[in-house]
Amino acid sequence: MSLNGSGGGAGCAIFTFAVFLVGLASSFSAQAQAPATQQPGAAQPAPIIQGVAVRGNERIEAGTVSSYLPLQPGMPADPELLDLSLKTLFNTGLFSDVALEMLEDGNLLIDVKENPIVNRVIFEGNRRVKDDKITEEIQLAARTIYTRSKVQADAQRIVELYRAKGRFAASVTPKVTPLAQNRIDVIFEVDEGPKTGVAKVNFVGNNIYTDNELRGEILTKESRWWRFFSSNDNYDPDRLEFERELLRKHYGRNGYADFSVVSAVAELTPDRKDFFITFTIDEGPQYTIGEVRVRTTLAKLDEDVLERFIPIKSGATYDSERVENAIESITFATGSSGYAFVDVNPRLSRHADSKTIDIIFEVNEGPRVYVERINIKGNTRTLDKVIRREIRIAEGDPFNRVLVDRSKARVRSLGFFKEIEIEEKPGSAPDRTELDVTVQEQATGSFSIGVGVSSTENFIVDLSVEERNLMGRGQLLRFRAQASSRTRLVDIQFTQPYFLGRNLAAGVSAFNQRTNFRESGFIRNRIGFGLNSGFQISEYGRGGLNYQFTNDDVRIDSLSQQNILGGVDPLSILAPGATPISVTPVVVNGQTNQVVVATLCDFIVQSLSPTCQSRGQFVTSLIGASVSFDTRNDPFKPTRGWRAIISARFAGLGGDVNYYQTEASGAYYRPLIGKFVGVVKGRAGYIDGYGGDDVRLSDRFFEGASSFRGFEVAGVGPRFLTRFDTRENRPDGQSIGAKAYAIGTVEILLPLPLPEEYGIRASLFTDFGTVGLVDESTKFINGDSSFFLDVPLLDVDGAPILDDMGLATIITLAPVQDALALRVTAGVSVSWDSPFGPVRFDFAEVLRQEIYDQTEGFRFSAGTSF
Repeated sequence: MSLNGSGGGAGCAIFTFAVFLVGLASSFSAQAQAPATQQPGAAQPAPIIQGVAVRGNERIEAGTVSSYLPLQPGMPADPELLDLSLKTLFNTGLFSDVALEMLEDGNLLIDVKENPIVNRVIFEGNRRVKDDKITEEIQLAARTIYTRSKVQADAQRIVELYRAKGRFAASVTPKVTPLAQNRIDVIFEVDEGPKTGVAKVNFVGNNIYTDNELRGEILTKESRWWRFFSSNDNYDPDRLEFERELLRKHYGRNGYADFSVVSAVAELTPDRKDFFITFTIDEGPQYTIGEVRVRTTLAKLDEDVLERFIPIKSGATYDSERVENAIESITFATGSSGYAFVDVNPRLSRHADSKTIDIIFEVNEGPRVYVERINIKGNTRTLDKVIRREIRIAEGDPFNRVLVDRSKARVRSLGFFKEIEIEEKPGSAPDRTELDVTVQEQATGSFSIGVGVSSTENFIVDLSVEERNLMGRGQLLRFRAQASSRTRLVDIQFTQPYFLGRNLAAGVSAFNQRTNFRESGFIRNRIGFGLNSGFQISEYGRGGLNYQFTNDDVRIDSLSQQNILGGVDPLSILAPGATPISVTPVVVNGQTNQVVVATLCDFIVQSLSPTCQSRGQFVTSLIGASVSFDTRNDPFKPTRGWRAIISARFAGLGGDVNYYQTEASGAYYRPLIGKFVGVVKGRAGYIDGYGGDDVRLSDRFFEGASSFRGFEVAGVGPRFLTRFDTRENRPDGQSIGAKAYAIGTVEILLPLPLPEEYGIRASLFTDFGTVGLVDESTKFINGDSSFFLDVPLLDVDGAPILDDMGLATIITLAPVQDALALRVTAGVSVSWDSPFGPVRFDFAEVLRQEIYDQTEGFRFSAGTSF
């Protein structure tokens, strides 16, 4: 008489249990004689279990098997308990077959067949998904117990991994290879199939925005051949849900408060190669803001004062993001008034006839909940304290949703983690909560080699090794080497973001740089080190202090030559103590002349120039300070907000150089009509010497190229004129830098009719400003008329202006030109984030300039990293 079952299912167990009951009754019919007083048809009592025996077990102890049973020796063999025992043994997952048999001696025999042990798990045919990625997702692993349900679930999970990568035709076939000692190898044979793309993304019900505009707002992109670097051109059902939220935010930002996604349907083509995705939407009307009020039941809060914190004005287009910002602002304002627990609830009242929305922010006291504990999870490399110091809320503080969200943003901004989630869990009491901060680490080290070309540098080669999270402490260590046609640089930098456990960044750097200032005719070799610190002064503001020590060696190594008459002493045209490199007699038209070759600054005419006056070796020791504010909504592609930076530097703490320098810059971004974005930028700076020192050439401001489009590198500002360039029809010479500049830009960022993933952006701009001022000692050469230059006066087309006699009008220019005059340019800028690196083109037209400025109409730059 036995009760048995197998992996075949519950039906088999029920059937065998019925057979067991029949056998159990007949087994004891001969032994159990009915008393004379027993009524006919009475039920027979269940036999008593005398003992439990286990058979068929290899790895699992008999006592372990018996421990799973609800039956023990001395208990009656109740059929219900026997059935429960059978099911319990199967549910352990340890056995592939189980049978229960009641022996004649009263012992209960448990006959088992153990499930095999997995020796190893093998994946075959998987090229798109690596073994380690699949291993993380499945249950089966080496030294685990094999069950049929596990292998089926793992096969399905692998299929889901491939579907998330857009391969809906993928299939997985599990196979088993038996080994000795009841061990097996599990083999998953993967047929990846073709990648399932997105043939078309359609929108139904959209009247305000075109299909192409809405495609730019979602992540999923249509499959195209040029998107070989994109991972969003495949169908992902999880992403499709996120697309609904992106569309809702887009319409909500633009006044469509009633917008809804009626349905989002993905249809697979019969060949299983592509999906057609269709969003059916209801746009609803566009609303403007009507009345904006604050209502509160809290005695200490003034409703009129709270309304000042709301960034929403009556008559403006409704913007759901501004409503969220208003909730955040009110929460902070009430917190500063002593209310840690507030509930800000915006109530929207729609008026269909006028298409306006009245917003009433109801501010009431919320439930008192405190943060009992903050748990950091998933940080296998980064230390806990690196994450905790970015969290804006501490254990014991009142719970604040706004601070939790800001903490999440700050941890994400570290750039150390791929994913970051903050989850609330009940604490030890109703007014306590725990926060689980779960992160997923990502690579923070990088090695890159970059190459590029530009109108300024001709070619650029850049090598960089960087670790942004050194030893998991959040420290930055970077080594960089760069070489170009004008610059050679080696730089090493280390930064500790929280020095001495405080919110104070501290860093040290050492560098060696050689720069060829071709426009000014000198080469500067600079070696030095720097110390810097940074600290937070507000949520959007930051201050900094720095010290720098440099040793500059300014040299003019270029050679020059001059022709003199044969009887003239060559030393007469050279500076005292200078000697010519060579003197070569030449015969010109029967007359013997001499060609004198010497170092450029050895000639008297050049030795008095500002460039040659700046030769030498100088030690600079300076200290500086800066303050910056940044409220932009995106640090890389801002459309709203502003930033401002002001800095001051003071040289003279030892060394040979004495000067003070101040610079300021700012930018303001604001959306215009549609997707047009207006930008206003400005930069200004001033430097001057003290203690009898003038400002050296290498310390002055040089503007042009990317800093003042339409002009060459150092092409705008003071210049030492030496000749008239007949080919360019302009005076030519060396840029000598300026002590002051002020440059502004007005720019309109254009919405191109191209998908955003192309990475192509364009803008219309106008740059305007002035660059000038040099020390009087730099102009002393203007007192010698022999250095003056006669040049023809030209019109706007570059043609000479003729006088009454038909001759070119000649004007005389002093050698050092310094006019603090207005310059204006305008043009178009186009940039492209290509797969091979950033590319930028600037087309500019100069509208106002000085006669000696060096202009250019086109500039480009391109580069890549690998």
